[in-house]
Amino acid sequence: MSDTLSGAPVEFTAPRELRMYVCGLTVYDYAHIGHARTMLVFDVLHRMAISKGFSIRYLQNFTDIDDKIIDRASKAGVDPLKFAERFVEEALHDMDLLNIRRPTLMPRATQHISAMQRLIQGLIERGHAYVVPSGVYFSVRTFPEYGKLSKKRVDQLMAGARVEPDPHKRDPADFALWKIYDTGPLWDSPWGKGRPGWHIECSAMINEHLGETIDIHGGGADLVFPHHENEIAQSESYTGKPLARAWVHVEMLNLRSEKMAKSLGNVIRIRDAVEMWGPNTLRTYLLSSNYRSPLEFSVDGLVKSHENWRIIESAAYDLVDYPPSGDIESQDARNYFKEFDDAISADLDTPRAISTLVRFSRFIGRLSSERRLGSSSKEVGEYFWTMFDVLGYRLPPGPPPDDVLMLVERRRKLRSEGRFSDADAIRDDLRARGYELVDLPDRTSVRIVERLRTTSVLGSPA
Repeated sequence: MSDTLSGAPVEFTAPRELRMYVCGLTVYDYAHIGHARTMLVFDVLHRMAISKGFSIRYLQNFTDIDDKIIDRASKAGVDPLKFAERFVEEALHDMDLLNIRRPTLMPRATQHISAMQRLIQGLIERGHAYVVPSGVYFSVRTFPEYGKLSKKRVDQLMAGARVEPDPHKRDPADFALWKIYDTGPLWDSPWGKGRPGWHIECSAMINEHLGETIDIHGGGADLVFPHHENEIAQSESYTGKPLARAWVHVEMLNLRSEKMAKSLGNVIRIRDAVEMWGPNTLRTYLLSSNYRSPLEFSVDGLVKSHENWRIIESAAYDLVDYPPSGDIESQDARNYFKEFDDAISADLDTPRAISTLVRFSRFIGRLSSERRLGSSSKEVGEYFWTMFDVLGYRLPPGPPPDDVLMLVERRRKLRSEGRFSDADAIRDDLRARGYELVDLPDRTSVRIVERLRTTSVLGSPA
């Protein structure tokens, strides 16, 4: 993986345990497709690690206490913690829509207040933090390497950042570890009732569950500064050890040249995108460019991703209908898999991995059309499904609804009676509803296909 801190690749070799932490959502609203891009990149990384034989301990947190949560909950007349938990459940629902494999743990910040307080106390004792009437602050100047992740000096970083105003701070660059409050959710502490600062949450959860140094720390590129810079400062000041071997950052999804963000009001919710475009098309699109490059939302790109998914989808159904059973080796399948594995192992090159799977799918389609798929090597299916799973694809579960099956049976009878135009009308009606019929020697296969329902974005026609 490419390491943001060193700028060099970091290699990991199985078998061993891989420890990974990814900064998750602040749960005050529904997740949007900008969040989905980050989720999907780390989902593929998670799946790839498992496929290569790693034992992985993967944490992705929920920030469930924050000023935005408190403000939204107050306006809704709801307890902030209950409000946050509602959006935790909504986020988990969205992850399931996208077939995102659950991390090992998804801890909440509010479950780790004691761990945060222990870390804060340790920083005070080590001379890296100080107590003032408004709370506890980290003294940035006590960590000489501050700025090493974002490649800037403290003064440069502060010039372009929003600095918390507090007359008690010794230095404008210092950031809060604990804030004293008299309203909202409060926890007792040695420094007064209050709430933790944002940055200390992740450091505490990592230290509690993964140890002092982890293998991979990930998140969106917008977290490099100040969040991850501050995490490094407080964690490494506390332990004296590097926080992570590799820092992996996913660049932003932009809409009309602006970062997709709730604060800008230009978001497309994950659940709405899945309804409009389908989960596999959305996954293909968000993985269609290198994760280290910004992705400008494009209708043309979305349509192309849908076309690519339909090719993959068709091959998947062909393999379900005609599972290869031959015992001979398939050099073609091995070549496709090697190309895929080289791509996915080269700093998670998902665009090249998807392109390889599309070409492999076309190869399978040719075998199917020539009626050679069932007798081909079992390796064709084995390699295809491995690639399919690493990229996180999924065919719709379960059989079609009963009314669809009844129409399929009626079509069979019509065909047996020679009423082909009536049978074709049923086929066309089912296709319009998202069901594709493929006549096999012994039955009719019903394929639930993904449709691009609309290419509208934020209410504007494409």
